[in-house]
Amino acid sequence: MQIAKLVKTALDETRMLVLGAQILLGFELSGVFRDGFESLPIHARYLDGIALLLMIITVALLITPESYHQIVDNGEDTGRFHRLISHMAGVSLLPFALSLGIALFITGERIFGFAAGLAAGCFFALLALSCWYGLQYLRRLQTGHKERAISACQQTMTENTSLDERITQMLTEARVVLPGVQALLGFQLASVISQSFERLPTSSKAVHAASLGCITVAVILLIAPAAYHRIVFSGQDTEEVHRFGSWFVTCATAPLALGLSGDIYVVLTEITASAMIGAFTASFTLVFLVGLWHLFPAVIRARRLRRSGRPERPR
Repeated sequence: MQIAKLVKTALDETRMLVLGAQILLGFELSGVFRDGFESLPIHARYLDGIALLLMIITVALLITPESYHQIVDNGEDTGRFHRLISHMAGVSLLPFALSLGIALFITGERIFGFAAGLAAGCFFALLALSCWYGLQYLRRLQTGHKERAISACQQTMTENTSLDERITQMLTEARVVLPGVQALLGFQLASVISQSFERLPTSSKAVHAASLGCITVAVILLIAPAAYHRIVFSGQDTEEVHRFGSWFVTCATAPLALGLSGDIYVVLTEITASAMIGAFTASFTLVFLVGLWHLFPAVIRARRLRRSGRPERPR
């Protein structure tokens, strides 16, 4: 397969993972605002916070290739980019499975008691790990050797990606990020009208409002490429569409990182009753997200330019 087709398939598969992850992310974020949350055992509340952090790690890993593609490869299809998508998608399944198990444990304990909840959580976490890793690695021993060898040979290749393919992939990358951001925005808006929100300290309400604004900015930026393409150029492909669209998609991850970090502060402050723990975890989350989405691609880009001795190409 051509690298462009491999990249498109990998991005479509990443979209599938994000669509599944957004449900759990919304559950973990909104759980603290539900009226029954305070009646949960203390261990269940702490586990809910851990599950939220795991889902943010999952989403962060799935979004990383989008910013990497634009910052490092300028939207061109390369074997390294395809490898990065595959690697990030594979790694993201581990925190996804663990968060899923924790969520089902909390739910099962609420309905049937601790023992049944623990059994349900462990069973579904192990089932997910078996279906997402175990089966694949067993089959890997028996088949796929030729295809993996071809992919390995393509890792250092760079294709001359056509303009229409670059625009299609840029829009696909926006659709990878957008579902999770939209779900997050919906849950943030719904949380404000819950009774639990009224009991939050003023500082948490202010942070939640700021996070809501950041997530709204991210949604606006992610939708902007489609509007720009349609209104300015009537759907025709041009370099300007790709350049502006890439800029919007890349910039959207900055307010997204701020919004997620703010929500982490609100949720963990409510769970632990400690603003210090909430602030520390939120700060760590912000550094992690910015590092993964912006610093990591920028460092890789700078290294490649230094090796090649070429001046940076204008974006």
